[in-house]
Amino acid sequence: MDLRKKWEGLRKKAFFRTVHQDFIYFMEFRKRIEELLHEFLETRKDLFLIDLKISAGDDITVILDGDNGVSLQDCLDASRAIEFNMDREEHDFSLQVMSAGLSEPLATPRQFAKNIGREIEVLLNDSTKTEGELAKVDEEKITLILRYRKPKDIGKGKVDVEEEKEIPYSEIKKALVTIKF
Repeated sequence: MDLRKKWEGLRKKAFFRTVHQDFIYFMEFRKRIEELLHEFLETRKDLFLIDLKISAGDDITVILDGDNGVSLQDCLDASRAIEFNMDREEHDFSLQVMSAGLSEPLATPRQFAKNIGREIEVLLNDSTKTEGELAKVDEEKITLILRYRKPKDIGKGKVDVEEEKEIPYSEIKKALVTIKF
């Protein structure tokens, strides 16, 4: 019985050591990918990182955006900056580099600024939706121009109303560019 307890204790320690080593290896791998991306983005000030995802199976997904959009060549250059500086013999991985599409939510002040003049739909933390033209952006908030019709104060009919609404980033759950055809 003593031997069985000892064996179980050793198995648990070995399992923990393996999981711990895998975690450290993953964190070092992620840090290296982040460093390579940072180095690439330092050479391309017009591009910026939206998201970096690394799955347990070492599938790397990089989402970029740019002040003037992101071209296929931009994605290829970013991919090469990572791939050519990693040893596939040491670490096998798959890599996807893509631009933030219209279906991707706006995440950074820089992304919002790039979309000034466009219609956006904002879902707030309290689950209310607001739609309007993005007019201003700063580091703390966005300003939308809301256009709607409301009943006249006196008499029948409606009047056109245009007002500005400031929304702090802290209150935004999700913001999408509205596509109109």
